[in-house]
Amino acid sequence: MTSAEYRLCDVSLDRSFGGRDARIEREQALAVIDLLESNTFIPVGHDGGPYRLRIEAVDGRLALHVADDQDEHVVSHYLSLTPFRRLLKDYTRICESYYDAIRHPGPERLEAIDMGRRGVHNEAAELLRARLSTKVNIDNDTARRLFTLIYALLVRNADQRILIELT
Repeated sequence: MTSAEYRLCDVSLDRSFGGRDARIEREQALAVIDLLESNTFIPVGHDGGPYRLRIEAVDGRLALHVADDQDEHVVSHYLSLTPFRRLLKDYTRICESYYDAIRHPGPERLEAIDMGRRGVHNEAAELLRARLSTKVNIDNDTARRLFTLIYALLVRNADQRILIELT
């Protein structure tokens, strides 16, 4: 089996993540494209891919449904968002600071903010890897891209019912 078989070939989002805002939908689409561009995705105990990932909101959690490329169910994982609360809140604040800093000159400030953003992003990616490890093994880069998608789904879609309280 080649490493090409241990990857995602498709990511679909439940309708509840669709927004009326074209910018939100664009950010979600870009996050999906980044994830599909390069990833390592290995369901525990399964030896045939590539895989399809469907993400939906279920009772305040994210349901990650994995199927093979023939649409045969492989595994589902219900991801509690509670452990990510602080990280999502911190990441949101850092991103807002970054966008504010772009409007004002001073590369030193941007560099410091970006270092902080990367640190929180790495911490969230590691938590995501740990939370998924019983069902799916992913590498660090895939975890970072998947966290970016989760962030785009939750934070940028503030009016959706699954958004955790960030304040």
